[in-house]
Amino acid sequence: MTIREKAWTYEDYLNLEEEKRHEIIDGELFEMPASSLRHQKIVGMLYRLLSQHVEEKALGEVYIPPVDVVLSPYHVVQPDIVLVLEENYQTLKENSIHGSPDLVVEVVSPSTFKRDTEDKRRLYAKYGIKEYWLVFPEERVVEVLTLEGGEYGVFSHAFESGKVCSRLLEDFCLNLEGVFGAVVER
Repeated sequence: MTIREKAWTYEDYLNLEEEKRHEIIDGELFEMPASSLRHQKIVGMLYRLLSQHVEEKALGEVYIPPVDVVLSPYHVVQPDIVLVLEENYQTLKENSIHGSPDLVVEVVSPSTFKRDTEDKRRLYAKYGIKEYWLVFPEERVVEVLTLEGGEYGVFSHAFESGKVCSRLLEDFCLNLEGVFGAVVER
């Protein structure tokens, strides 16, 4: 749902009295619907695997929503998973991340498909986020996109039982069976 009354800023966002989650993209305020249980299960599994790897290697910090990523006053997002490497800790503030994280993951829902695959892809490239993972639960697909020359290209891609690897985290790969296999179909 889009709320189009004015060009929204992070300051306006902070003054919202609603308890709902929102994002601002190009000054437009979007209300974020509650995630399905399947979506949450996948985010939880990915978070657990990624954060375990990052902690073991002492590489940085991994976050899940609600956490605001403030890319500019007119661009505030809440990716499903955010990684900030140690060398970029200056972006970490008390309640939010101000600046570009190193890696973001979006688990794509039918209601957020265009926003995740087009709008955020453009936005994340504009702000120099090095790696962008798109997870498609229905199709059981994961794409790892890396930024080169200001645009994202596919670095790793897998379907159902394959594996994807990170370019940013050289020795980190995911077996998709371990991610999607843990999700009980209802």
